[in-house]
Amino acid sequence: MTATELYTLVFIIAALVLFRSVRSFYRPIRGNGGRLLLPLVYMLPATYVLMNPDAHATSNQWLVAAAVGIVLSLPLIWTTRYEMRSDNQIYAKPNVWFVVSFLAVLATRFVLRASIDGIDSQTLSALFVTVAFCYVIPWRVVSYIKFRMVKTNSGVGKGFTL
Repeated sequence: MTATELYTLVFIIAALVLFRSVRSFYRPIRGNGGRLLLPLVYMLPATYVLMNPDAHATSNQWLVAAAVGIVLSLPLIWTTRYEMRSDNQIYAKPNVWFVVSFLAVLATRFVLRASIDGIDSQTLSALFVTVAFCYVIPWRVVSYIKFRMVKTNSGVGKGFTL
């Protein structure tokens, strides 16, 4: 796969994620919120990149990748909120800053990937999969917790935010 094909694929996936996220501003989230955790299941096939025996990263590189991922998750966590509307359905709160945050995370990943030299492509791929896991997992788990809090009405209007 060439770099152009890879960037095109990443762009298409990001556009779909963004489309689904923005659409959720106007459509209720059904059920108990389990669908918020589905991206974690969808990411499981990418674990093969982490298990690649040709990926030779140092402990510090793995830790930095995890830290970058966690830092990238913070704006997504802060801008993801849910509300119960008059129809007693739970919706994602419309938030332009969520869209900005998502695009900033995507741009940051592209800039980081383009600026890192001296690491073979397989190791770099493994490190960036680590970054992705370390921002998607906390973001989705906290989103699920926020959804459940709105669903059970605990924390709503009581000054508690996550």
